[in-house]
Amino acid sequence: MAEVKVWYDREGDFLEMIFEDAPATLEEVADDVFERRTPDGRVIGFAVFNFSKHNLETVSLPFAVVATSSVS
Repeated sequence: MAEVKVWYDREGDFLEMIFEDAPATLEEVADDVFERRTPDGRVIGFAVFNFSKHNLETVSLPFAVVATSSVS
């Protein structure tokens, strides 16, 4: 089962969520919001800088959930 890793640095005011541990770069998708992308373009996480300065009731992260099924 895959894990989502969530890390918040209060002093740095930085939130990060990682869905998969793989080499990646950050690409800004909104003010202070970054997608973590692999070289082939898959989104494997998000980072939010200045997290506490965002309107926490409306912060939205643009990610899609993809479900796979295997039949035995």
